[in-house]
Amino acid sequence: MNMERMPVFVKIDEYDEVLNLVKVIRRKIDEAKETLLKINDLKNEEDHQLEMWQNTLAEVEKKIDFMDHSLTQPENYE
Repeated sequence: MNMERMPVFVKIDEYDEVLNLVKVIRRKIDEAKETLLKINDLKNEEDHQLEMWQNTLAEVEKKIDFMDHSLTQPENYE
């Protein structure tokens, strides 16, 4: 008889415990997935905010550069 196909016998109490444990593990996995999704959403929002701040800072820098250039090197009027 092939050892791989032999039936396995377990006590009903132990079987129920294993099924309950599997349910608990599945719930924990689902909770972990939800937590990871929330973290990912927060990270995406943070990245978006950082990009907006960088763009704003670049705009301010351009304006300051323009003002500095205008004040230190005025155009020649004839």
